[in-house]
Amino acid sequence: MSLQKSTILVTGGAGYIGSHAVLALHQAGYEVIILDNLVYGHRDLVENVLQVELIEGDIEDRQLLDHTFKTHHIDAVMHFSAYTYVGESVTNPDKYYRNNVLGTLTLLEAMREADINKFVFSSTCATYGVPKFIPLTEDHPQNPINPYGTTKLMVEQILADFDIAYGLKSVRFRYFNAAGANPDGLLGEDHNPESHLIPLVLQTALGKREYISIFGTDYDTADGTCIRDYIHVSDLADAHVLGLEYLLQGGESEVFNLGNGNGFSVNEVITAAQEVTGINIPVKECDRRLGDSPVLIGSSEKAKNILNWQPKYTSIQEIVAHAWRWHQKRHK
Repeated sequence: MSLQKSTILVTGGAGYIGSHAVLALHQAGYEVIILDNLVYGHRDLVENVLQVELIEGDIEDRQLLDHTFKTHHIDAVMHFSAYTYVGESVTNPDKYYRNNVLGTLTLLEAMREADINKFVFSSTCATYGVPKFIPLTEDHPQNPINPYGTTKLMVEQILADFDIAYGLKSVRFRYFNAAGANPDGLLGEDHNPESHLIPLVLQTALGKREYISIFGTDYDTADGTCIRDYIHVSDLADAHVLGLEYLLQGGESEVFNLGNGNGFSVNEVITAAQEVTGINIPVKECDRRLGDSPVLIGSSEKAKNILNWQPKYTSIQEIVAHAWRWHQKRHK
């Protein structure tokens, strides 16, 4: 089978990470079809930028899935259709278990019926829970502390069981803090509500927020603020293409961390944003948030060694600069 002629179904392809993966797949020569319910995705980006077929619908709709698989020759599925707000998962867990677990199970069952056995899964470092050691490697214990992380871990277990029982091969990517935007300004982060630090900082720079809140300044870190591993979304997208090619070439099921390998503190992100924008960004120091770890940094050596993946954009200034270009364009 020619890799360049494979057709990939991307669920959640109108969202932040999914849309960047679609662009990377298209640029690598793949045919792409998006399935997205557009609850959080953006039709305008699909129609005006990605320009691929969009099927508007839900992964829980088995009839739609069966029809899609019967009317398209799909070689693999790349899955981004999860709800991802940690706080909401605590207050509204039924929404997360239904979509993230039941929806994914419905998708996998439809794939089995259609004899499609290649699956690239968007998982998360939230499956690890509170770090026992840094950097986190793939063999770190998985003890999620919120329903969001639990739903992702449940799907990872389902995939492991489906491999044993049905031969469905998967690559599971556990990634850290996705950030930045397409370097050419074609795509970027546009969540509603927004919960990620970099877009919140840039919204403050644009005057859409009065200040940026810093939750805790007394952590055991160099400047007292939390440190996180920010991985550029385009580097994430490239990894997904490599993971797909690994499966299409006959690779066995695997799990990979995807991170920058470096940590940046909240203060360092704000400083970088001020340097990039040339704007003084007001801050408000607040109490710590329950459950925030002082440091979260992942090891991506396994992905580098097996998939030959190399992140291109590793400086926080570069990540913020790409995001700033997008935010200026999107919110002008």
